Amino acid sequence: MTTVEDFITGIPKAELHLHIEGSLEPELMLEIAKRNKKEIKYKSVGELKKAYDFGNLQDFLDIYYEGAGVLIEEQDFYDMTWACLERVYAQNVLHLEIFFDPQTHTDRGIEFQTVLKGINRALEDGKNKLGMTTKLIMCFLRHLDEDSAMKTLEEAINHKKIIAAVGLDSSELGHPPSKFQRVFDQARQEGFLTVAHAGEEGPAEYIWEALNLLKVSRVDHGNHSLDDEELVQILADRKIPLTVCPLSNLKLKVINDLKDHPLRKMLEKGLLASINSDDPAYFGGYVNENYLAISKALDLSKEEITQLAKNSFVSSFLEEEAKQKMINKVEKYYQENR
Repeated sequence: MTTVEDFITGIPKAELHLHIEGSLEPELMLEIAKRNKKEIKYKSVGELKKAYDFGNLQDFLDIYYEGAGVLIEEQDFYDMTWACLERVYAQNVLHLEIFFDPQTHTDRGIEFQTVLKGINRALEDGKNKLGMTTKLIMCFLRHLDEDSAMKTLEEAINHKKIIAAVGLDSSELGHPPSKFQRVFDQARQEGFLTVAHAGEEGPAEYIWEALNLLKVSRVDHGNHSLDDEELVQILADRKIPLTVCPLSNLKLKVINDLKDHPLRKMLEKGLLASINSDDPAYFGGYVNENYLAISKALDLSKEEITQLAKNSFVSSFLEEEAKQKMINKVEKYYQENR
């Protein structure tokens, strides 16, 4: 009989909530910093890992932006993305949708094209060498102003074949989705799909805004949706996906113990939740580690794990035919390993 750990390792899955800058492992960060003669305050892998003891989202963001600061050349963005693809491929992720934050780099004087070319070249290699399908989602940094987001959107308009959707990330509290309504209106007019981080540290009201004002196809995190029964019903009825990130929630003190995580309640209430890793280099694990940790904490069954894996494909931006093909693979795996 297959153990739960082996079952999780082998089950086909998609990941829909992974920040590519958050996949920059300490070893590669230091290697790129050295290559670019870029000084950072941490001198060793050990020092970096010690700094990964965050008290909240802002503590994490401070070190996240410092780490991203080593990325300068197109090759840096390629190396970071390729390293991530190899890791997730080894975890039987068949489809990956990644976020990237151009403003993190353009604000430092790095060209938008440099960032996009490096990332996209790696995604093309992922398709050709690994057989992975991918989608790229460009996020706006919500702590910056709307004008900065609009300029970033203008940069993206010529790259619709590469960028599938736009999103909203960074510091949530004090930066409601409504701050970016005009930008998202414009993005949808240009044909981009929309997603947004909401309800991680922010209230259920931010999720309402993401749905009603930004008209998102899915909500990233969404933990605080459970605070509002009417909202839960809307999310369930409209099958709005929630991309849940258990280890991130634990590391950033959104919850104090994985046993308190709302994932099972989400499933019981008919919400379309999936498991994702968020910023895996910083939060102690990629998608399999997230599946395993939450499965142990909540004593998830193989049936529930299978449902979560199916949800990841249902929630993706794949075409319907491709989704069904992947869901069939998950079901076949379950029948052979139940």
